[in-house]
Amino acid sequence: MATEVVLESRLTCPLCGHAETEVMPTDVCQWFHDCKGCHAVLKPLPGDCCVFCSYGTVPCPPIRNGQSCCG
Repeated sequence: MATEVVLESRLTCPLCGHAETEVMPTDVCQWFHDCKGCHAVLKPLPGDCCVFCSYGTVPCPPIRNGQSCCG
C-alpha cells in the first residue's frame, strides 16, 4: 500500500514566531518565503534544501522520499 504524501507544512518564522500552513510544491524547491507576520524573507538554513526543511513541520516531499530536492 502506498503512503500518502503530505503536501502541507506549517512554517514558523524564527524571527517573530508567526506560523502559517502552506502547500509545498512537488516539482521545485521553495528557497524563499515571505513571513506574513514581520515581512522577513526566510531562506533555508545551511545544509537544508528549502524553507520547508528549515522551518516547517514536515520536510519537502523529495527529502521524505529519500531523493535529492534541489538537484
